[in-house]
Amino acid sequence: MASFLRIAKTSSVVRYTRTATGTAFARCLGIHPAPLRGRSALVTGSTSGIGLGIARALAESGCDVIYTGFADEKLLADLQEDLRNYNGVKATYIPADLTRPTEVERLCTEARGHCTDGVDIVVNNAGWGRIINISSAHGLVASVEKCAYVSAKHGINGLTKVVALETAGTGVTCNAVCPGWVLTPLVEKQIRQLMEEHNIAWKDAQTMLLSRKQPSNGFVTPEQIGDMVTFLCSQAANQMTGSILSIDGGWTAQ
Repeated sequence: MASFLRIAKTSSVVRYTRTATGTAFARCLGIHPAPLRGRSALVTGSTSGIGLGIARALAESGCDVIYTGFADEKLLADLQEDLRNYNGVKATYIPADLTRPTEVERLCTEARGHCTDGVDIVVNNAGWGRIINISSAHGLVASVEKCAYVSAKHGINGLTKVVALETAGTGVTCNAVCPGWVLTPLVEKQIRQLMEEHNIAWKDAQTMLLSRKQPSNGFVTPEQIGDMVTFLCSQAANQMTGSILSIDGGWTAQ
């Protein structure tokens, strides 16, 4: 279902909330406004970009959120307040360097400690769980001079399918989401490079970047990815596992 969004600015955090019209529409369709109430999610890399969009979408659906990533103290405090404003959910920040195995282990241990019944989403919970891997359009198709990146993303998709088979019948599902161009800091860097190379304005550089791959000529938003992830975490997606889902403005349809 499409998001009915209103943007509210709180300090340095832009908060996206569904309007009353959107909530009423959801109820008319028989969709519970907080379908993940009572669930807990651990979302890594969730202080900005795609991860933050996913954390917000889950919180909006009533899910308690444990988030991690790099940011200054003020931004972290603003993010916590922002997430808690969704349905009064619990929002907990746990710092961790995910390049270090010991930090990953500590993160998982602390996350479980913050959840009465364990973590349901991302970290497996007995009888029920959701694993969502954020891959890329480059996990489905290739581009020149991107050997390492394309190989890594194809690997994520392969891992997703194997884990889905190994957890089939347990109540745990594993799926991957493959976004196209999203206006993240990494993509903004590519836009600036195009501006310098071609001596063009920001808007023209955006158009140039999108026209190369994304027929819709529009960026995928973190909020759209968050809505897709929230659906995959819902009961409606109980039989979706091993799926590699594109959200790429037509990139991989070519």
